[in-house]
Amino acid sequence: MSKPYEKNIVIIGGGIIGCTAAYYLSHHPSYSPSTTSITLLEASKRGAAQGASGKAGGLVAKWAYPRELVDVSFTEHVRLASEHNGTDRWGWRFVGCGSWEGRGEVTNDEGSKSGVGKGGARKSLEKTLGLDGGKSTKSARKAKGLPDDLTWVSEDLTASYSPMAPAGDTAQVHPYLFTTSMLELAQSKGVTFTSGRATSIEREGGCVTSVSYTDVETGEVGKTIRASHVILAAGAWSPSLLPTLPISATRAHSITIHPASGVTIAPYVLFTEIALSQSNSKRTTTVSPEIYARPTNEVYACGPGDSSKLPMTVDDVVVDEEACESIRQHVASISKELKEGAVDKHQACFLPVASIGGGPIVGEATKIAKGLIVATGHTCWGICNAPGTAKAISELVMDGKIGCVNLKKLDPARYLP
Repeated sequence: MSKPYEKNIVIIGGGIIGCTAAYYLSHHPSYSPSTTSITLLEASKRGAAQGASGKAGGLVAKWAYPRELVDVSFTEHVRLASEHNGTDRWGWRFVGCGSWEGRGEVTNDEGSKSGVGKGGARKSLEKTLGLDGGKSTKSARKAKGLPDDLTWVSEDLTASYSPMAPAGDTAQVHPYLFTTSMLELAQSKGVTFTSGRATSIEREGGCVTSVSYTDVETGEVGKTIRASHVILAAGAWSPSLLPTLPISATRAHSITIHPASGVTIAPYVLFTEIALSQSNSKRTTTVSPEIYARPTNEVYACGPGDSSKLPMTVDDVVVDEEACESIRQHVASISKELKEGAVDKHQACFLPVASIGGGPIVGEATKIAKGLIVATGHTCWGICNAPGTAKAISELVMDGKIGCVNLKKLDPARYLP
């Protein structure tokens, strides 16, 4: 008879937080597959990184928020890329980041639509809140100032361009490749990936004991995994297992574009404000897509968020094609290279947002049960802050306390009744 494990760790959620947590736990100095069992449970039939972790922009920034996680995460991103050839494996590189303002040229009034998906009101993704003052200053916008190599936006349509952060403060990864690489590296250390939708976290005597789930491949219900520690990292779906979590969901649409052969897209991330004129009136509409140039000349662009209802699973997320087409027209209105490129993906995902206290929520929920660890509410900064979150979680589980950073402001005790 085999000796029971000293720790049975179940991670709920195969997104960036869950997969990176699996990596850090399995690479912790005290981890041994003979004494510690780690199971990652993912509800999607398509595997890991099917939500925001595969469909985000992949921005990694020193100016992100909250500062507690950013300070650890940025350094860890650099280290991970160095140790595992992140440049080739998940598209790691430093990028320029700037605020672009100007006008756009559209061929019809369809291009002046907002890009907000049907079924919900507009919601800001608030990505620039980490910057001093929330956006670049008016004085910085007065000069046009396009960098010499930023040739894929029209100079004639540009009113102003200003850098948003110093060189070396902004980088990127391809989010799907980063997430799946973290999972593969964890699996190489003995982590088990299980396709299942968690239905409940069982507790007894004030401690977690197991996780019940439905097998998404066979449909079998009531399956269980023994657990001494449960890491709830299911993003916007986390409240389905812990209803008192103050997490809401914001849907965001995005597209990817591949420019024509021979066209070079310099490595910049642009936060835009584009004034679009309507042909039948003097009115203008201002739209603000974010544009991310990626390695291999892929370009990612996203629009604003919306408050549409969260579906049961990530596989049920509905893509509003009209919202995606609006995003395409918006970015095409300022770039001939993007206008002539081929759209590869229309996609949508839900971001988890802490509805009180700012978030994210990271730590042990001792009010609920010992061994229950929450890691969600990362908004648009999940990709950036995953390493810091995962490092802290691994220390909490394996060492009994977090040593790399003080996360008292993010402790579940501040958010849970």
